[in-house]
Amino acid sequence: MEQLFNRKYIIQGLFIIIAIILLAKLFYIQIISDKAFVAAESNVLKKKFKYPARGAILDRKMRVIVQNEPVYDLMVIPNEVKSFDTLALANALEISVEDVRKNLRKAKLKSNYQATPFSKQISVQSYARLQEIMYRFPGFSTQDRTIRHYPDSVGGQLFGYVKEVDSADIARSEGFYKPGDYKGKSGLEFSYEETLRGEKGVINTVYDAKNIPQGSYADGKYDVNAISGERLISGIDIQVQKLGEELMRNKVGAIVAIEPSSGEILAFVSSPGYDPNLLVGKRQGNNYMDLIGNPYKPSLVRPIQGKYPPGSSFKPIDALLALQEGVVDVNTTFNCPGYYMAGNHKVKCEHVDGNISMRRGIARSCNTYFCHVFQKLITKNGMKNQRQTYQQWRDKIAKFGFGQKLHVDLPFEKQGYFYNADHYDKIYGKRWGYTTVISQAIGQGEITATPLQIANAMAIIANRGYYIRPHLIRAMGDKIKKEYTEKNYVGVDAQYFEPVIDGMQDCVNTAWGTAVLSRIPDILMCGKTGTVQNPHGKNHSVFIGFAPRDNPKIAIAVIVENAGFGSTYAAPIASYMVEKYIKGNITGARANQVEWMKNQNLLPLLIDKSKKIKLTKADSLIIRKTDSLKRVNDSLKIKAATAKRPLSAQVSKRTVEVKN
Repeated sequence: MEQLFNRKYIIQGLFIIIAIILLAKLFYIQIISDKAFVAAESNVLKKKFKYPARGAILDRKMRVIVQNEPVYDLMVIPNEVKSFDTLALANALEISVEDVRKNLRKAKLKSNYQATPFSKQISVQSYARLQEIMYRFPGFSTQDRTIRHYPDSVGGQLFGYVKEVDSADIARSEGFYKPGDYKGKSGLEFSYEETLRGEKGVINTVYDAKNIPQGSYADGKYDVNAISGERLISGIDIQVQKLGEELMRNKVGAIVAIEPSSGEILAFVSSPGYDPNLLVGKRQGNNYMDLIGNPYKPSLVRPIQGKYPPGSSFKPIDALLALQEGVVDVNTTFNCPGYYMAGNHKVKCEHVDGNISMRRGIARSCNTYFCHVFQKLITKNGMKNQRQTYQQWRDKIAKFGFGQKLHVDLPFEKQGYFYNADHYDKIYGKRWGYTTVISQAIGQGEITATPLQIANAMAIIANRGYYIRPHLIRAMGDKIKKEYTEKNYVGVDAQYFEPVIDGMQDCVNTAWGTAVLSRIPDILMCGKTGTVQNPHGKNHSVFIGFAPRDNPKIAIAVIVENAGFGSTYAAPIASYMVEKYIKGNITGARANQVEWMKNQNLLPLLIDKSKKIKLTKADSLIIRKTDSLKRVNDSLKIKAATAKRPLSAQVSKRTVEVKN
């Protein structure tokens, strides 16, 4: 009986303790804390998100290349809207009355109870007019935010663009993004979204019965400050980037320049390009559709998505492997009668060089010499073991970055293709050898590479045997990115690079070299031209190089589609870029040559399939904000036209005739 009595008081005591806790909590909420009041008075308290400024992007010399500009959105909560003067609102926004009604209908479809954009990115003038009459429009409010601005109007494919999130973005963000938020969709804006976007803030504002703001609630006690995004410091030299885009105006192709010692990308040119400011503001959607409908494909990021046979720019790599494997030395000679016979296939050479060794073979870009080198490499383990030896050769070449992504800090990078032995087995069975794949000796056939991969291979030669992963951003905020310090060695001893570099030096700096027109006063540049066969039209012009020879500052790859010899367009363009970077300017007669190059129009002609007639080239496909996109589109007849030749080289599987 006594135990039952004790249990009764224990239970009563527990109930009393719980009641005291609940009363204390209620007292705190009702008397001490204002949070419940805020919730209870939500009809006069409104939460407004404060959007942070996205982080700026700077070039290597700390010049701002991406910044922000303030804009304003008019928001509406449809359930709070009462009868209002539609004409007055239309006049303030400089839109029609019908647009006002249509926008309100759209807002209601999205949500009746949440703030929804009614009119985005209104002008400063409209914003000022609205502030004077906002009390006349219950349920409406203004929301300030920033939009991107690109002061140099270059680098459209490099920087990318920012766009409002869609349902998929919201679902993947784990609650971070809400309708009306923006995020980077391509380029650096996409790759570094989490760094650039910052953190949203919240402002609690008191409104009176006339919808007039009365100030922050509780002196901002419950407000949360927005945190701006971190700035990014890139390796880009914006002046070199601008020169590259000007030189590639009215041309199709790409330029990639790398600082060999760090892997930092100095210039990243994709042509045709476009002004990134076109993809900002109210006309973003229309301008985007114009760009993706353009037959010259300015939306294609050619430095990492264009796939080209490397052509003769591949020859120095084969020379390095031949020296490393010991199948030739610097004095080994082969006779060049103007061609090489691979079984019953003839590989033509542009010259009759007679007996020729490595240094002169590189400078002259002798196809015959490098076909002999390739034969030695693939047959070094005997004729019966060619398939296995080819696979070993292919794997060693892959260490230079071919046939795989380099994982640059940009989205949607392509890896190109580089067939392995199993792939050839599927095509030819077990009966194939070096004569079947001889075109690979000179960078043709079943191998394609992106301009980034080709430029990276040149950085490897400049570094005498290694590369640091190419990247665009060197620092986030004040923190240097430490992941870009590892040296990736390619398995060729440093001693073998000097003979190859000798040949590349002669290519530019001797009378018999193929790139003599690209010499730079007072700078010893080493390089290699290439003329890549294009079965659909005129060949592509290619040049790779680095400078100066000792302690190189820049490695570069230039590809100009449908431009013919590598020495004609790609090599001079590369030399102007190198001189600009190292010297800071281009002077004398070369300055006039730069202007001449800027004015050359090499865009492939378009053809109207329905009428079978050629159309004229556009005056310029480096599209600027000041251009009339409609005029450009009409002149090209984009909807009816198709390219006479594709922009990316399509590789012939039996390519045997190549120029240098």
